[in-house]
Amino acid sequence: MFEIKEKPRQVEKALLVGVYSEPARQHDARSLLDELASLVETLGLEVLDRLLVRVPVPSARWFVGSGKAEEIAARAQALGADVIVFDNELHPAQQRNWEALAKLAVIDRQEVILDIFAGRAQTKEARLQVDLARLEYSLPRLTRAWGHLGRQAGGVGGKGEGETQLEADRRLIRRQIDRLKEDLELVRARRATQRKLRDRLPLPHAAIVGYTNAGKSSLLKTLTGADVRVEDKLFATLDPTTRKVVLPTGQSLLLTDTVGFVRNLPHRLVEAFKATLEEAVLADFLVHVLDASHPQVYDFYETTMRVLEELGADKKRVVTVLNKVDLVPDQSTLHVLRVHFPDAVFVSAEHGEGLDELLHRMADLLTGRVQRVELALPLERADLLSLLHRTSKVLSLEYQPSIAKVVASVSPKVLARVAPFVLPGPPELQPAGCLDSQAD
Repeated sequence: MFEIKEKPRQVEKALLVGVYSEPARQHDARSLLDELASLVETLGLEVLDRLLVRVPVPSARWFVGSGKAEEIAARAQALGADVIVFDNELHPAQQRNWEALAKLAVIDRQEVILDIFAGRAQTKEARLQVDLARLEYSLPRLTRAWGHLGRQAGGVGGKGEGETQLEADRRLIRRQIDRLKEDLELVRARRATQRKLRDRLPLPHAAIVGYTNAGKSSLLKTLTGADVRVEDKLFATLDPTTRKVVLPTGQSLLLTDTVGFVRNLPHRLVEAFKATLEEAVLADFLVHVLDASHPQVYDFYETTMRVLEELGADKKRVVTVLNKVDLVPDQSTLHVLRVHFPDAVFVSAEHGEGLDELLHRMADLLTGRVQRVELALPLERADLLSLLHRTSKVLSLEYQPSIAKVVASVSPKVLARVAPFVLPGPPELQPAGCLDSQAD
């Protein structure tokens, strides 16, 4: 793959810059700058200092005013910084202007997130998605790599060596972008086929969504006992992982971990990862995980809801989960959280607190869709009996000479498979929630 060497690969020290337009936005800008520091540290960079600048009207040349630009560049030089990182998105021309002024690499939040994703991508699908996003980001910035040749252009109206090479590289990248898009279409087609195969299992499906590092993978691992990679890092999960969990009703549920969200997530990443994020769109319901101990938990909730709205998944039924309650500093903070999220389940995936309540809440979401039926299965249909044991709550089983008489609570998907063998009359198609107490 064509590698654009836009910035030094051994960057070690960074100066962070955040910009806000009016006093009312200063708090949010400071919060975003704190988050940028975490993102930059995830890349292995050392944060030397953070500057928060008020800019009522952004400058087309620098984003900030010329005087402030010179001040920031001088501060970076004095600190010995290797890179200046803006929390705000810089246009390619602004990025070039900054690098010419500061004589340093200058990047923005988008590039930081793209680099993190590039380091996290493990599977072919994730690498394709990240490569596409990086190339689309880099294409308009390609002149940064050829600035030293651009001055070698020939006479008036002629093309110099640098410009010719630049155009060749642009064409190469455009071809690679087209190829990656084709490859991703194949990935989406394969994922659609996998979903069809999964749907044939007739198990309900839930997707775990939420802000990055909220503990989604830890929750999946604790609930399912699965060997899932868990790290206390931003964007540790890029590839969806699906595991089966058995609910208190005896019903099985497929649970999928998804890539975490972040404020100001680059739109090109949302687009590139649509094949992955479709897991949330197509799920029967969502498990929205929040870090209860984080001071920006309310902002993180709003960010996730905005991304879900963009994906068309904001109307899904949701179980809201406040994770890491063991790390909440005091009871008053916990009380405020309970008031703000009255329907949430408060858990600690680390210590197991609240997980039983969460499993029951997920089961409740499915109860309205589960029906109790009585079946007369021919003995030769052992496959259907096995299906019931895997996916449903079998309440009674009686073998007779030619049939197996079964009473079970089943989902609509399972009911469609066993419908020819449903016996008429009670307890056919009665809500499982109305009858489970009689069976217990």
